[in-house]
Amino acid sequence: MRYTTEKIDDEKEILTINMGPSHPSTHGVLRVVLQLDGETIVKATPYIGYLHRGMEKIAENKTYHQFIPYTDRFDYLAPLSNNVGYALAVEKLLGIDIPPRGQYLRVMICELSRIAAHLIFIGVMAADVGAATVFFLSFQQREYLYDIFEKLSGARFTNSYTRIGGVARDIPDGWIEMVRRFLSTFPRELDDYERLLTRNRIWMERTQNVGVITGEEAKNYGLTGPNLRGSGIEWDIRKAFPYSGYENFDFEIPAGTVGDCYDRYLVRMEEIRQSVRIVEQAIKNLPDGPVNAPEPKIFLPPKQGVLTKMEELIHHFILITESFDAPDGEIYSSIEAPKGELGFYIISTGGKSPYRLRIRSPSFNNLQALPRMLEGRLYSDAVATIASLDPVLGEVDR
Repeated sequence: MRYTTEKIDDEKEILTINMGPSHPSTHGVLRVVLQLDGETIVKATPYIGYLHRGMEKIAENKTYHQFIPYTDRFDYLAPLSNNVGYALAVEKLLGIDIPPRGQYLRVMICELSRIAAHLIFIGVMAADVGAATVFFLSFQQREYLYDIFEKLSGARFTNSYTRIGGVARDIPDGWIEMVRRFLSTFPRELDDYERLLTRNRIWMERTQNVGVITGEEAKNYGLTGPNLRGSGIEWDIRKAFPYSGYENFDFEIPAGTVGDCYDRYLVRMEEIRQSVRIVEQAIKNLPDGPVNAPEPKIFLPPKQGVLTKMEELIHHFILITESFDAPDGEIYSSIEAPKGELGFYIISTGGKSPYRLRIRSPSFNNLQALPRMLEGRLYSDAVATIASLDPVLGEVDR
């Protein structure tokens, strides 16, 4: 870690150090330049861009279908959720709706993704603060979820399961039973995390009244998701602007009171329980019927039809080689991703690719508040504060 010193007067000296971009607790290639007076942070300046891949410009040079796998690489801890957010935006542009069964499947994969992402948050934040046991326990449950994702999509990590107009395929035999088995044991595991952390004296001292940001400040900085709700603002896009049938589900919006690291942890713990509740409702009320919109000029036909019928073969060939033409217009669509509001702004002038595509990623906005949370705190608080924001640099840099 490189550092420089700057003498203010005969008694005081400011030490400038780089935390990152390869520091293990910056959760990716985040660089934070800290100016320290002793162990007190005088100034914190985050630097991003080390993982920039030009995703928005890539989207303008790919067909709408071809860009789906790229969305896996935003918040790569919740790729299934990213897929749904992008597909909903394109479907809004096209003016199509998917059948109820497809909507319920999307809700299920989004909530299972939320659980998986929050499990990583719990384990990694605990490890950053020094509680290694929780890290191993939470990652074990995450692996069970990845078994579920693999059976559904064929991939554990970058799933690319959602399609514009629906999903890649209906659920395979035995998949619902896998989810039920996970849900039957997982709440007890969550209780164990609570016993290890929530009233742990060291955990409380490291997180309470650390990284505080008020509700009004959080709104002004553009925070969303658990980081906004941790400051007492009960804002959730699933309730405010329901999508994919979320209006049919009964769940609560947890919110904190202080806006510190501890509140952000508690909010995510309760969000996991609410996600379990939503998935249980989705399994119980899962409707029959098709999972994809009846749009042969937009959605790929079934493989069996492609192999046996000339019309399906032609549609398949045209969609793969030429894609579909979107109408003129501009739209914005967003979802409640695990990190917060994930939005897509699309301008179309017709054709197979967007004229412009912009991504509103929650981690990018959440990091804006980092200097406000760190300045005036001790150096050791920086690790806990960054962990409590739960940033993923894949969606910060894009």
